[in-house]
Amino acid sequence: MAMTYKNKLYFLIILIAVLVLLYSGSLIFNSDLTARRDSFIWLDSKAAEKADKINISTQMGQFELFKHNNLWFVLDEDNIYPARQIRIQDFLSILTTRSSWPVRSSSPSNHERFGLLMPDDFAHFYNQPSRITISADKTVLLDLLVGEDDVFRGESYFRKFDQNEVRSGNNIIKTYTNNHAGSWFNLRLFCDEKGGDIDLSSVQRLTVTTPDETQVFTRRNRGWIVSGIEVDNPDIPEIESYIRTVLNAEGDGFSDTITLDDPRFDYSTMVLELGNARHFTVRLTMGDENGRIFAHVNGNNLVYSIPAWSAYRLYREWENFQMQ
Repeated sequence: MAMTYKNKLYFLIILIAVLVLLYSGSLIFNSDLTARRDSFIWLDSKAAEKADKINISTQMGQFELFKHNNLWFVLDEDNIYPARQIRIQDFLSILTTRSSWPVRSSSPSNHERFGLLMPDDFAHFYNQPSRITISADKTVLLDLLVGEDDVFRGESYFRKFDQNEVRSGNNIIKTYTNNHAGSWFNLRLFCDEKGGDIDLSSVQRLTVTTPDETQVFTRRNRGWIVSGIEVDNPDIPEIESYIRTVLNAEGDGFSDTITLDDPRFDYSTMVLELGNARHFTVRLTMGDENGRIFAHVNGNNLVYSIPAWSAYRLYREWENFQMQ
């Protein structure tokens, strides 16, 4: 019997629904297949934990990060500086985290177009890629070239030095490679054994000596007592705020314009004592005509250069610690 109009309509609706489901399923399958194909990591996380040297070479120059006694340092023009440990961890995590890195080409003829051609003559010097070489015990773990950005400036092109395959991915890595060596320096005056921040709870005593007076802040139970200056009713939150400021003190660079035996370092001292028996002695100069001061911390041979706005915060009048 011939199908009625209503039956034909039902059949057509069901057919359309089935086709839509099949099409949607194919999209999901293809999307999942593409995501799995593009999913990629440059460096195994366990291998990264063994890394002890990172060489970074860009058009601005080259420098080396190396690990000694489980701490990272920066080697720049034969000088050694403490490195920001967290910055290196964040940098390595980009390379060890599985993300979308789709393949864009496998032909060496496209390397120059992507900015990934290693120059063999001076003519290509200004188009050369950045290069990241990560090693462990003199064995190369990753030799990665970082090339041009895409047209939207959201992604860059990458390839391993000894491979032709080109992949694209988030260009956040260029915030690490396209900066000078100083961007890796740890310029904090006070760091814990792992190169990290020191928590206020670790501080037992802070002594600040200037030509005018000596201020001593000593922990007592959950509060602080102040000596050396007349403070009848200590403002505990204000004292802790000041100590945090001292703990977070940092320079904006290292200086070689003043030697460690310069008498100007006799102007002021800060002694920080921690609960684990560690202590820091910082010698500081008086501010120059721009308010900038120099600081030296016991245990190293570096001179920290501290800008005026930061130097100003290292000293407080006794009235600041008096409860109003």
